[in-house]
Amino acid sequence: MTSTDNNGEQYNFKAVDKQGWGETHWWNVLPLVSSFDLSYEGEGHDENYVDDSSGELEDARAAMLEAAEVLAHGGTVAFPTETVYGLGADARNTEAVQRIFTAKGRPADNPLIVHIAKKEQLAELVMGINKTEEVLIQHFWPGPLTLVLPVKQGAVSPLVTAGLSTVAVRMPDHEIALQLIAASNCPIAAPSANRSGRPSPTKARHVGEDLAGSISGIVDGGATGVGVESTVVQVEKEGNITILRPGGITIEQLSALQLGEVKLDPALLVDTTNLNPDGTLQNDIKSFFMENASNKNQEQASVTPKSPGMKYKHYAPRGQLYIVRGEDPNQISTYIQAGLARAKAQQEKTGVIAFEEQIANYDADVVVSLGAMKHLETAAHRLYDALRTMDEQEVTFILAEGCSEQGVGAAIMNRLLKAAGHRIVDL
Repeated sequence: MTSTDNNGEQYNFKAVDKQGWGETHWWNVLPLVSSFDLSYEGEGHDENYVDDSSGELEDARAAMLEAAEVLAHGGTVAFPTETVYGLGADARNTEAVQRIFTAKGRPADNPLIVHIAKKEQLAELVMGINKTEEVLIQHFWPGPLTLVLPVKQGAVSPLVTAGLSTVAVRMPDHEIALQLIAASNCPIAAPSANRSGRPSPTKARHVGEDLAGSISGIVDGGATGVGVESTVVQVEKEGNITILRPGGITIEQLSALQLGEVKLDPALLVDTTNLNPDGTLQNDIKSFFMENASNKNQEQASVTPKSPGMKYKHYAPRGQLYIVRGEDPNQISTYIQAGLARAKAQQEKTGVIAFEEQIANYDADVVVSLGAMKHLETAAHRLYDALRTMDEQEVTFILAEGCSEQGVGAAIMNRLLKAAGHRIVDL
C-alpha cells in the first residue's frame, strides 16, 4: 500500500496478512498489554515490565512503532482504547481522514473525535479552555470523556470537524493507545473501527470482520474495558455542561463536581417508538413491530450533529431488534418469551439479550447474558459483543431487556435504542 503523509511525501508500507485479512496488516501487541499496569494517577502511569526472555516484548514494541509509522505517513490503523477499538488517522491529513470515511462508509456530516496522548497537545488544536473544562480534564483525563472545544483554524482537516467551528478531543485511558499516539507524533482522528451503523468493536477480531482489506492495519491489544464509547460533553458559556452523547462517564459523576447544571442535549430526547403491548402477538410479529415503528427515525433527519453518535442509526445488528422495558421483571420475561415463541412459529431464528436474573426464563435459538442487572458496568462491557454474536449466529429476530438509565445505564439504553431504531415496548 502507498500513503501520503502530512508533508506530502509518499510512503510504502508492507501489508502482512496474519489473519487472512488481505492487505490489512495485523500487529500483535498483547505482550505489551500484560506488561503494563493500566491504572493512572493524573497523566502519569506505572510500567510493570514482565520478563522478556522470549523476545515477545521486543517484537510487540517493534510492532507498535511500525503501526505508529504507518499513521505518521497517512495510513489508517485500528487500535484499542479503554472504550472500543478506534480507526485512527492523522487528524491534520485530509487524504488520510478521507480514508476513514471511505472504509467505514461514514456520512461526511458526522464529525470525528481527535485523540491525544498529552494535555499539552490541546494548545495545537483548540482556541483555549475555560475553568470548567480544566476541571473536567483534571478529573476525567485520561478517560472516557470527550470535550467539544472551539477549534483552532487550520489545526485539523475540515473533514474532522464536518464544517463545524468546534472539535471533539479526548485522551484515552489505555497505555497502548497513548503510546501509539505519542509515537506517531500526530493528533489522531478516530471513530469506532466498524462499518458505519454496525455494532462497535470491542475485540480486534470484530474490526477484521468489518474492515479487513479496507484499512492499513489493526493493532491487536485484546478486549477493551468499558465497552461503550466515551461521553461527549460541551460546556456552555454560563458554565453548564451539556451531554451530547452518554458514555463511560455518567451524568452522576459530572454532577458530583458541582460545576453547574448538567443536562442532556435535546437531540437525545427524541421520543422513542412506544409499541402498544396489547394484542401484539397476533398476526406476523415482525410486521406488527415494523408497522408500529414506521417513520420514527425521520425525526432527526434535519439535526446537524454536534458530535458523533447524535444523528444516525448506530450499533445495529443485521436482524430486527426490539427492546422490552417495564417495572415488573416477571412481566417482561413473560412478554419476551411469548414473542420468541411466536417468532419461532413463524420460522424466525430467535435471539434474546437479557440480564442474568431472568436468563433462565428464555427459550431462544441464541441467548446472551449481559450479566447481573445490579452490575451495569458488566452489561456495558458485553453489549456490543452480544449484538455481534447475534450476527455471527444469523439471528433474524431479537428481543432485548431494557434497563435503568441511572449511571452507565444511560449509555447502555442510548446504544440499545439506536441499535433498535428506537423500537421499544413499554409494559
